[in-house]
Amino acid sequence: MAEVVVVYHSGYGHTQRMAQSVAEGAGADVLAIDADGNLPEGGWEMLNAADAIIMGSPTYMGCVSWQFKKFADASSRPWYTQAWKDKLFAGFTNSAAMNGDKMSTLNYLFTLAMQHGGIWVGQGVLPSNSKAAQRNDANYLGSYSGAMAQSPSDAGASEMFPGDLEAARNFGKRVADVAVRFQR
Repeated sequence: MAEVVVVYHSGYGHTQRMAQSVAEGAGADVLAIDADGNLPEGGWEMLNAADAIIMGSPTYMGCVSWQFKKFADASSRPWYTQAWKDKLFAGFTNSAAMNGDKMSTLNYLFTLAMQHGGIWVGQGVLPSNSKAAQRNDANYLGSYSGAMAQSPSDAGASEMFPGDLEAARNFGKRVADVAVRFQR
């Protein structure tokens, strides 16, 4: 079994709920970046020991939150020693708008993974884009690069769309399955 860690920051609970769904699908440990942009005790050791790192952040102003950016900047220590080289990486995000420039956030996460010498795992499923598709269908937002969710700005985390959470679970499972294949 592969060791998968979901590292994320959440400002209002939506990205946390998504992280929990990703972790459920992956059978992963969850590592929350706090409101000051720091990892809990032992967090860096968890990431160093992981076979796969799934990163998540809300999309704020077209990119990751400043708390996630602080974590990313602090990851220059493992970068310098290439400690995360050849690990699997993946990413997810949530924003209030249907588009909300979520792709910019996924591109940022992808670039961070590439700087670490990682191997990116995408969504691996087709979008729900037929005439019969409904907003609650998995991957309704049509992402290939990573998992995306959309939560109206006046909706609490408990009101997230079931299809977005299902897509997050499926995404976590995909990353874990690929990690197992890489262990062979």
